[in-house]
Parts: sequence; structure tokens; C-alpha cells
Amino acid sequence: MDAKKRERPDNYGEPRTYDPEFRGPIYKRSCTDVVCGIIFIVTIFCYIILGLLAWAHGDAKKLAYTTDSNGDFCGQKNTRNEKKNNLFYFNILKCASPTVLTSFQCPTRQFCVSVCPDRFLTFIDVQKKHRVDRSSWEYYRQYCKPGFNDPLKPVSEVFRNEDCPSFILPSRSFLKRCFPDLSTINGILALKNRTTFIDGTGSTRNIADLQKGVNGISRILTMRTIGLKVFEDFVNSWHWILIGLFLAMISSLVFLWFLKYTAGTILWFFVFGVVIVILYGIWICYREYKRLLSKPGTGDTFYEIGFHSDLRVYLQLRQTWLAFTIMLCILEVCILLAILFLRKRIQIAVALLKEGSRTIGYIPCSLLYPLVTFFLISICISYWIVIAVFLATSGKAVFKVLNVGTNCKYANETCDPQTFYSTNISKECPGAGCHFAFYGGKSIFYEYILIFQIFNAFVFLWLVNFSIALGQCTLAGAFASYYWAFQKPKDIPSHPLSASFGCALRYHTGSLAFGSLILTIVQILRVMLEYLNHKLKDSKSKSAKFILCCFKCCFWCLEKVLKFINRNAYIMIAIYGENFCTAARNAFTLIMRNVVRVAVLDKVTEFLLCMGKLLISTSMGILGFLFFTKKLPVTPPTLNYYWVPLLMIIFGSYLIAHGFFSVFAMCVDTLFLCFCEDLERNDGSLEKPYYMSPELLHIMGKKQAKRKA
Repeated sequence: MDAKKRERPDNYGEPRTYDPEFRGPIYKRSCTDVVCGIIFIVTIFCYIILGLLAWAHGDAKKLAYTTDSNGDFCGQKNTRNEKKNNLFYFNILKCASPTVLTSFQCPTRQFCVSVCPDRFLTFIDVQKKHRVDRSSWEYYRQYCKPGFNDPLKPVSEVFRNEDCPSFILPSRSFLKRCFPDLSTINGILALKNRTTFIDGTGSTRNIADLQKGVNGISRILTMRTIGLKVFEDFVNSWHWILIGLFLAMISSLVFLWFLKYTAGTILWFFVFGVVIVILYGIWICYREYKRLLSKPGTGDTFYEIGFHSDLRVYLQLRQTWLAFTIMLCILEVCILLAILFLRKRIQIAVALLKEGSRTIGYIPCSLLYPLVTFFLISICISYWIVIAVFLATSGKAVFKVLNVGTNCKYANETCDPQTFYSTNISKECPGAGCHFAFYGGKSIFYEYILIFQIFNAFVFLWLVNFSIALGQCTLAGAFASYYWAFQKPKDIPSHPLSASFGCALRYHTGSLAFGSLILTIVQILRVMLEYLNHKLKDSKSKSAKFILCCFKCCFWCLEKVLKFINRNAYIMIAIYGENFCTAARNAFTLIMRNVVRVAVLDKVTEFLLCMGKLLISTSMGILGFLFFTKKLPVTPPTLNYYWVPLLMIIFGSYLIAHGFFSVFAMCVDTLFLCFCEDLERNDGSLEKPYYMSPELLHIMGKKQAKRKA
């Protein structure tokens, strides 16, 4: 057995042999994983049918419009409530439950009104004065049950049947609901400059009584004001935000271009900087140890002083500093040995980074491909949200008995609002009402809503993972065509990106769907584990929580491993046109035959790109801060909160850099696998020349046979 084979364990497969017909990504291909491709297409067809069914049975108006106690929509066209856009609560004091902030369901009758009340009135006062002040009754009547026009009806009967509210308060519309228009005067809660009001029984009550029920609403109203100011800031500064994002894009391109010249300098500067910092730490620890060694009363050991919660006690022991010195010395030796033994592999990683920068220079359109992936994922997200909304609103209106202040045995039972007050329930439970609760009435379609929602989530994740896989395979094919071009850029095929995209979509949809399906199954299991974790949050079983935590950790690791395997499998699919399992096996064995190089390249690439993301986002943040705080000789727009455009610029800059650098990382990974294949296939002779760059040839100590002119 020759020396080349002895370096590689047999359990990681045999190296690839020379193939005289191999010239990079093959063009004569056949469809792979056809069965999975057919299943994927059928699933998409079923997904479309599910969308049509959801659209037919669902009703988005149930979310767009508020719903009164009768289940009617407020503000819906061509209905009796067409001009009544706001929902009015008969007794806002009953809305003390926090559920009003989430479901906006309050245990009191709710009607649709055209405008919210703007004055203080009680039904008793209006009833007394209706003969001399008819206008007050006409104003008050619009907040009563539709069709009610009997101001002389007994008050007890009116309040029991909730024909009219006992009182109305000045309110304003928020999310199409009427809430008290609260404010503060010298830190005291007030309503229209009043701190008290008269309730329906004629009693004087403090405005503070409303605080429990609507304090959260007041905070939301305050947030609404802040939101309007934020929106105003965005309108005034959107063009400056675009300029900042454009500068971030230019900075990302410049950084990738500079990697061609400065990758090695940046990396070695960081490595030797760490070495120097650790040496400085060793010197500091040893100096402190020598100082305490000559100081009396510092010879105690850890055993003698015992346990202390104040860790500063241990810093007074020379043993502590001696331990620090020894640990730092061990760490320094390990780093120096790693640099000594891995220096060649670090040089290979740096050379591949430089080669990646050159590759993108020859295929610049690859930097725009993340927009295609973003577009596909946006479509998936939009379709998933639409189906989820229509499925959630596919049920019928459900009404339930809600009682206030009494123990009613019929509470939370379903009821019919049309016949409720003619039944014994209203007599046995005074104050109870039949109110709209939610949408979800029994129907043939609704019984399978949960299954449909799970299917919706599953296909959504599958499509998102497929879109990402398609992008990785497309980029890998384009970059591989660069590497296997013997004379660069002369032998690079025209339009490599579009050709690779068409090839991946035409021949390897099944393989990409297969890899995406495996990853999707693991992600669905992780979602289920998160759901179980939420259900067991209040459980006292520590063993169950521990087992669940172990499962979550295992599936998290499994997802990371699958993403790594899939990524490299897609590269092999793009080059050789293999099915997913074969490509994954070949990629795994190739990586394991070069596992140290993979580890070094991965960490070097991750470090440099992370530094680039932080550098770009931080630089744009600092520049934006100086601009919006008027520290630059440019006049900024007048803003309420300068941090609004500043955060948008920082976050947008990071996303732009991440998009560009993800393409670069894919380029480096593709070039690395091609480089490993090149080493195994060829030997530099005239018959089997290397395709790698001269810099990589020099680092590897290889020579290329020269051809005659």
C-alpha cells in the first residue's frame, strides 16, 4: 500500500481516482430522487388545495372587523353596522380582567357605534330629564340596544337585560374599540379633567377605579402615541436610512475585496495578539504571586480559609495567583503548539479565502442571489400566514353565558343570543348574558382544523428549507465551475449562475426536497418539544423536565449536524449530479479524510466573517450616531427619537453584510471540497494537472508540470 493510502483510514472510503473526462460540474445528468420529487410536487398541489379550501371556509373579516355581542361585524359594508366602526362596552368597569388586552372580550354587552361617547351621562339622569331635555336621550340612545326607545322602562329591568348602559364616559377609539380617554393631572388619574364620576346607581366613584381595568390600555395608548412618533421619524429619515444601507452594501463589497489581500494579515494579527495578551496575563499573575509571597499573612490555603461568598477573599491568596499563572502557561503552550502544527492548514484556509474573493470577482452576480432566496421565502411566509388566518376564521360564531357577580351554574355554556332572554337562564342568573366568545363552531371542515394547521406549518418549513437548499446548490454549481476551469477566466462557462439554477431545478428537485424533508422533520420535532416544555413549565416533576431538556439539546445538535451534512451534500450534487444519499456519503467521507483542514477552515472563515459583520454594522452605527446627533457638518432631519433610524441602519447593515457573507462562505466551502478532490484526483503531471491556484500549490509544496507553448 502506498503512502498516500496509508494516510487515510479505510473506514472513510477510498480517495477519488483520476477521471480523464472530468472537467468540473458534469452536464450530462439525469433526474435524482424522483420518488421524493414526485411526493414534493404532490404535497405542493395539496397545499394549494388546502389554501383554496381555507379561503372558501374562512373569513378574514373576522380579524379585520370587531365583533359585537350578537356576532355582527362593526363597519362591514352592506350591513346595518356599515357606518358603525367602533365597539362600545356597556360597562367598562367589568373589563378589569387582563384578557381585554389580548382577546378584547369583556363580560359585558358590546354594541357597534358610529362614534365613541364624549361626555359624562347616566341612564338615571337621562331618564329623569328626558321630557325637558330630549336631546340628551337622543344622544344616549345611540349607545343602547338597537331599536330600544323606552326611557320610562324600569331601571332594574333595563340594566338586567342590558338594554342600555348604566353610564357612559368620555372615550376615544383605539383598535376600533371605545376606551376611556384617561390622562394624568399632577400625577393623578383623570378623565376630561375630572377625578370623579357618577355611576349608574348615582354613587360617586373615583377615576382611579378605572385604573385596574384600563391601566394596561392606557399604556397601549401611550405606546400608540410613541408608535406614531416613530412612524413620523421613519417618514422624515427614510432616505437617510437608504443611504446608510447603501453604504453598508458598498462596505461589504469592499471588505470582501480586501480579503483577497488582507485575510492573512488580519488572521495572524489576531492570533499573535492573543498570544501577547496571554503572555501579559502570565506576567501580571506571576508579579502578583511574587508580591504576596513576600507579604506576611498570605500563606493560608483554600482549605484553611474555607468557603466564602465574597470571591475577593481568594484574590488575597498567593495560591490563587499561582494557579492562574499555571493555567495561563498551559493555555499559552497549547496555543503555540496549535500554531506550530496547524500553520500549514491555516495558510490553506487563508489562501482559500483569498481565492473565494477572486471567485466572486469573476461571478459578481452571485452576490445578488440572496435576493432570490429572500423572495422565495417571503412568498412561503405570506402564503403560510394567509392560510393560517383563513383556517383560524373558518369556524362559526360561538356564544357563551357570561355572568358577573353571581355564581351561575350555566356559566361558560354555549347559548343562543336570539332566545337567551326567553329562557330560564336569565331568570336564574341575574346579570348573566349571552355574548360572542370566539369563532370555532362545529362543522365538517372545522373538525380537522388542527390537522390542517399542522400540515400548513410542516409544508411551510419544508418549502423554506427547499428554498435555502436550492440557493446553496445553485451557488455551489457556479463556484465549482470556476474552480474546475483550467485557464481562469477563459474556461469559465458563460452565465454559470443561471445555468446552475436551471440544472438544480430541473434535475435535482427530488434530492433537494429529500434533504429539506429530513431537516424539516427534525425541526417539527423541536417545535413539539418546545410545546411540551411550555405545558410542563409549571410541572413539579424535575425528572420530566430533565428528560425534556436532554431531548431538546439532542435535537438541537442533530439539526446543526444535518444542516452541515446537507450543505456539503448539495455541493456534491451540484458537481456530480448524484442523488442525495450518495452525495451526503461522499461529502462526509471526503470531509473526514480532511477533518483537520475542515475544522481550521471553518473557524477561520467564521472568525473573519463575524469580524466583518461587526465591523460594518458598528461603523454604520457610529456614522449614523454622529450624523443624527448633529456632530457632522451635515444638517440631519428633525426627529423625535434619533435611535429609530439609527437602529434600522445598524440592523439593516448587519442583514446586508450577512447576505453577502453567506454567499462568500458558500463559495469558500465549495472551493475547499473542490480543492480536496483536486488533491486526490490529480498529481500535477501533464496528464493529471492540478486546478488549484499557484498560491495553494506553493503552500502544499506541489509542482505543476509545464506545458510547451
